[in-house]
Amino acid sequence: MGAAQSSTDEFVREPLGVQERITADGSSPWPVEPHRYRLIGARACPWANRVIIVRRLLGLEPVLSLGIAGPLHDDRSWRFHLDPGGVDPVLGVEWLREAYERAIPGYDKGVTVPAIVEISTGKVVTNAYQDLEFDLATQWSAHHRPGAPDLFPAEHRDEIAEISDLLFHDVNNGVYKCGFAKAQGAYQKAYDALFARLDQLSERLAGRRYLVGDTITEADVRFWVTLVRFDAAYHGHFKCNRSTLTDMPVLWAYARDLFQTPGFGDTIDFEQIKQHYYGVHSEINPTGIVPKGPDPSGWLTPHGREELGGRPFGDGTPPGPPPIAERVPPIGE
Repeated sequence: MGAAQSSTDEFVREPLGVQERITADGSSPWPVEPHRYRLIGARACPWANRVIIVRRLLGLEPVLSLGIAGPLHDDRSWRFHLDPGGVDPVLGVEWLREAYERAIPGYDKGVTVPAIVEISTGKVVTNAYQDLEFDLATQWSAHHRPGAPDLFPAEHRDEIAEISDLLFHDVNNGVYKCGFAKAQGAYQKAYDALFARLDQLSERLAGRRYLVGDTITEADVRFWVTLVRFDAAYHGHFKCNRSTLTDMPVLWAYARDLFQTPGFGDTIDFEQIKQHYYGVHSEINPTGIVPKGPDPSGWLTPHGREELGGRPFGDGTPPGPPPIAERVPPIGE
């Protein structure tokens, strides 16, 4: 996301500033319409990564373009410093804040990714990250690729919502509660909650391939974006150091299984992840030194999770390769 604040000693995530919805049924001012909007994400950000993965799995690339903010930003917000000329090639802006201010003059809340921007006006339509994946899966269904998976199966939606809520508080946001705690007690409380939840989820996944049902659902997407950043950022930078992901055999195998699944690992750039966390959070890492490790090659090793059964895409099919402009450097290059 990119914006946060602390209240007393505990980390509290800032409220969102543009919580609109894009719908197909006329229930919002913003209709689903191909080529009208641009999704802005960042390789570094787990919240944006979730939406990028869902867009890939559903095959929405031809109708919803993707802009990628670079890993570095300052008080002015995420910026497009990796694009030619330092501006997004479609929106023509250097800083994402410009799109927020076009939507709300004098905008004074968090400038976060993911955000969806109306291309013609350059205005942010929504940064409601908690709703974007569900809306892409349900409201944009007329534009899904043939064979797109059902990430929110109707029979499992209550269970997905329950697990997703636990993931948000203890894991997705839990690592930030550790990293940005302002007192020892707040840090230890978040640390204990994080690893208690990871242990519980490890037990759950010991005998099943995916969190809910026998296919990939949005719950897996939510969990995975934290796991894939764990050793590269959260273990050291955020002091989540009881154990590395590689020291938790079930979760490490589960994470590798998804990494090697089309639509997941092909969205990850470990260097940008490290550049962001270690380079931007100056209050935690004032030197700005980015660690050289860990070696990412282990992500490509066999995971053995096929023995648990499950059908990654259910009755659907895996997505094809990402568009050339969206490809990330393969591990080892």
